[in-house]
Amino acid sequence: MKKISLVLVIGFLGCSQISFAQESSNNKIFLSGNLHADSKVLFESSGMQTQNISFPSPDKKSPMIAGLLSLLLPGAGEFYTESYWKAAVFAAVEVSAIVVAVSYNKKGDTQTSTFEQYADGHWSIKRYAEWTINNVAFINSSVDAAQYSVINTDGSVNHAELNRLERDLGSGYSHALPQHGDQQYYELIGKYPQYSHGWDDANQSETDFHILSPNFLDYSKMRGKANDYYNLSDKAVIGLYVNHFLSGLDAVWSAFSFNKDIAVKFRVNQINAGTNLTFYPTVYLQYSF
Repeated sequence: MKKISLVLVIGFLGCSQISFAQESSNNKIFLSGNLHADSKVLFESSGMQTQNISFPSPDKKSPMIAGLLSLLLPGAGEFYTESYWKAAVFAAVEVSAIVVAVSYNKKGDTQTSTFEQYADGHWSIKRYAEWTINNVAFINSSVDAAQYSVINTDGSVNHAELNRLERDLGSGYSHALPQHGDQQYYELIGKYPQYSHGWDDANQSETDFHILSPNFLDYSKMRGKANDYYNLSDKAVIGLYVNHFLSGLDAVWSAFSFNKDIAVKFRVNQINAGTNLTFYPTVYLQYSF
């Protein structure tokens, strides 16, 4: 750190002329002939008093307070340290991130409702189970379909038996279908080909489950759009945390900068010249960097 001290003498503030008689009726003042000594004697005998003139400097800012303020509310610490432009920037970023996070999360929720309703209207567990049990030989010839009671006598699906069959088939049947309404249920039916023949536009006469129907593909795009909305919302939330952290660091730095940047001292020097007392205002300017 370097310090530069600059002394500026502004000029005459004023001049006081004090005249004294060398002898009065009651007191005698003896002068030596020395200008400096005689000036001091005359000034002291006059009964005048000097006053110290001070100019208060701005209060220092606490780096800890500044940092805590900005960690709680970005820009608050900068405002405290009088860095108003930076305070406005951090506050604007905070508001923008909140708006993005909330709005895109709502868009994700809306899109999720859209694709779930689409799935409920176009995908059926019964179609999927029937196609699977009818094509076991093509999926995995080592599995005997007769060993599984997937379809009940009333036409409903035995979910536990279906899951057992899925696990035993392997060969591309990598997942067991969750219960209807589960988040994973809606994800799997539009993500993995093994569920392609549960869609109402799938060709049930096909023996290859890797052939995807148009509804499967459309549904996958719907889910992808919802995920994109949620991802943007998540990134905005991360941006909020980053904004708090950066604002806190900057507020601490701003407080240190505020306290050390510049120090100004002002005082009045006096010069005695015989019976004349002259005041010279002097400015001491110190800059640290």
